[in-house]
Amino acid sequence: MRRKNAPSLIISHCAMAISLLLVTSCSPKLAPTKSNADINQIVTRAYADHLIKTLSADDMQGRGTFTPGIDKAANFISSEFKKIGLQPLTGQKSYRQTFYKYRITENTANFSIDGQNIAPDHLMVTGLTKEKVSLDNKNTAVVKLDSSKSFREQMRPLMASGKNQLILVDEKFQADFKRYHDHFSAPQSVDAPTDGAKSAVQVFVLGRSDANNFNGSFTSSIEKMPLFNVVGVIPGKSKAQELVVFSGHYDHLGILKPVEGDSIANGADDDASGTTAVIALAKYYKAMNNNERTLIFAAFTAEEIGGYGSKYFSEQLNPDSVVAMFNIEMIGKDSKFGKNTAFITGYERSDFGKILQKNLAGTEFTFYPDPYPAQNLFYRSDNATLAALGVPAHTISTDQIDVDKYYHTVKDEYSTLDIENILSTIKAIAKSASSIINGTDTPTRIPKLK
Repeated sequence: MRRKNAPSLIISHCAMAISLLLVTSCSPKLAPTKSNADINQIVTRAYADHLIKTLSADDMQGRGTFTPGIDKAANFISSEFKKIGLQPLTGQKSYRQTFYKYRITENTANFSIDGQNIAPDHLMVTGLTKEKVSLDNKNTAVVKLDSSKSFREQMRPLMASGKNQLILVDEKFQADFKRYHDHFSAPQSVDAPTDGAKSAVQVFVLGRSDANNFNGSFTSSIEKMPLFNVVGVIPGKSKAQELVVFSGHYDHLGILKPVEGDSIANGADDDASGTTAVIALAKYYKAMNNNERTLIFAAFTAEEIGGYGSKYFSEQLNPDSVVAMFNIEMIGKDSKFGKNTAFITGYERSDFGKILQKNLAGTEFTFYPDPYPAQNLFYRSDNATLAALGVPAHTISTDQIDVDKYYHTVKDEYSTLDIENILSTIKAIAKSASSIINGTDTPTRIPKLK
């Protein structure tokens, strides 16, 4: 899951379709149908353990974007899809859905205000999209943050302004500044380099209240880099043109600063747990062989750096053909509502959640509305792009995000997970989705973002 204070993915409402892609004991007590009896044999603890342990192992190097670790993870997911017998997307020769971004790595940064050089830990630069940038009083406006407003709400419009700006940041925002500084110190990804006319750079300086004269220069290296979602399909029967998507992101943060000798952000809960659910559900539905609608299983890349994988995936679809999206994010621990529960982001935006709960009648499992509205989780995960296009696309999670001490740390490891919680959530999703995949229920659409 993207950090709350990382820049949100800017979603274009015009990203309409290019073409339609055709493409155990602690579990809740489900109704005694053949399918639910079978799932206990199909999705076992040993199977879930195998998936999560492999994805979150140290040799995956934290599955950081553009690293050998994420390539290894993609190979593993592809091999699981092949074992299950999924088909690639139409037009694809493999399960990899490859696209490209340009990686911008800042090499040098020099900036002075009124003759004083700004220390690197007090200097943050955003918007670098070319190899060399020079700023001074003539081409850059000066803005001072309002200390009565939050850092986050002011930063977004400044970054989207399309203007070169020097932004003076009060010491009050030191913690926020450091959080963003850590994010933007890492290489950034853009769709393409820009020329001078389109380039807009924002320089944030901590601890300065005025700037009469200033100048700065920045150099960066630019590389064209591949990214890849891993996507498999079970074609539908009578309603093959109608799509149901099951998704989770398989990337994580990679290598971080060492803590007690450990520098690998394994991402066991975020989101090896969700990726495990996607693979397990694919195995279950393939074995059942009774889906009327086409099912797409997607493991997204680059969620942690801006949701690029799900954005690209969404742009290849006709959103009007997507009936529902089950995005699964961090299901490795009990939710705040207790065992056999999960929550659904954007619950009130469609009747998706009500349909799921109806299908769970008589079981011990309950789906609740998102209890963390202030966290804006609905637009912080991979459901966001399709939801903005009107799809009833929701994220299912159990994470207690307000108190999760392992979130985005090197401590997010397999040993912290409750595998029974993961199994019960997977099995609840499998049952609750039944009327959607067999074509008898169609969730209401979400109003499109304008």
